[in-house]
Amino acid sequence: DKRQIPALMDEPSKERFELPPSIMRGMYISKPLIAAINGYAFGGGLEVALACDIRIAVAGAQMGQPEVGLGLLPGWGGTQRLPRLLGESRAMEIMLTGDPLSAERALEIGLVHQVVEADALMDAARAMAARINRNGPLAVRACKSAAVRGMQTSLDEGLRIEQLYFERLAYTDDMQEGVAAFNERRTAEFTGA
Repeated sequence: DKRQIPALMDEPSKERFELPPSIMRGMYISKPLIAAINGYAFGGGLEVALACDIRIAVAGAQMGQPEVGLGLLPGWGGTQRLPRLLGESRAMEIMLTGDPLSAERALEIGLVHQVVEADALMDAARAMAARINRNGPLAVRACKSAAVRGMQTSLDEGLRIEQLYFERLAYTDDMQEGVAAFNERRTAEFTGA
């Protein structure tokens, strides 16, 4: 809340301006994180949502990075995550203008994955989690890890990381079950082994 900034500035402290560890951990948690945006997600609120893998917003939600209007910059990962998610040009527009985005516009540009009515938000988030959970848990974790690690390196190195995960999964019980279930036209019963 920008109304709290004057009080924060009374006693400057390095800790006050450091990236909260919970925001960084989101990238490295092996399980997918789903943000349910219900209302406003400006500044740090949007940056928390950006630390999640999937974002679902209610119709009428507003979000953005207004920090430049306060003489600041997005300091909790926004300058790094937005360009990676949306591309440099789109991210620059959001960060440099500080203009708010509607949920509908955020959906158009790929900032959120889904827009739902307010009373359906948590059901939509749970439904997304259920869609993910029906897949092999080892594969879901490996997919997230390969993507996160690959984004921090060159394409060639990212492809090498992907190949290593692929090879590890190729010898799991879950892979054998997934292929058998596909061939037998039934739902796979993954065990995480």
